[in-house]
Amino acid sequence: MIGLSHYLIVSALIFSIGLIGVLRRRNLLMLFFATEVMLNAVNIAFAAISHYYNDLTGQMFAFFIIAIAASEVAVGLGLLIVLYKKYGTLNLDDFASMKG
Repeated sequence: MIGLSHYLIVSALIFSIGLIGVLRRRNLLMLFFATEVMLNAVNIAFAAISHYYNDLTGQMFAFFIIAIAASEVAVGLGLLIVLYKKYGTLNLDDFASMKG
C-alpha cells in the first residue's frame, strides 16, 4: 500500500532534482523550468499531507501555488523575451560581464 512516506520521498526527490537544476543551470529559461519543478514537488507534498490528515488546507495551498507559478511564468517569460531581444542570449555568464 502506498502511504504518506512514499509521496514525501517522491516529492523530496523531485525537489532535489529541481534544486540541482537551479544550482547548475546557466540558461535563464532552464532556471525557470527548474523552479517550476521545485514548486510542483511542494504541491505533491502539500496534497499528500492534506489527504493524509483529511484536511483541505494543503490542497488549497497547492492551488494558490499553481496560480502564483502561472503568474511567475507569464512575467518571467516576458522578461526573458526582452532580455533575449536586447542581448541575443539567455546565458547567465554573458550577463555577468561588466560593460561600459
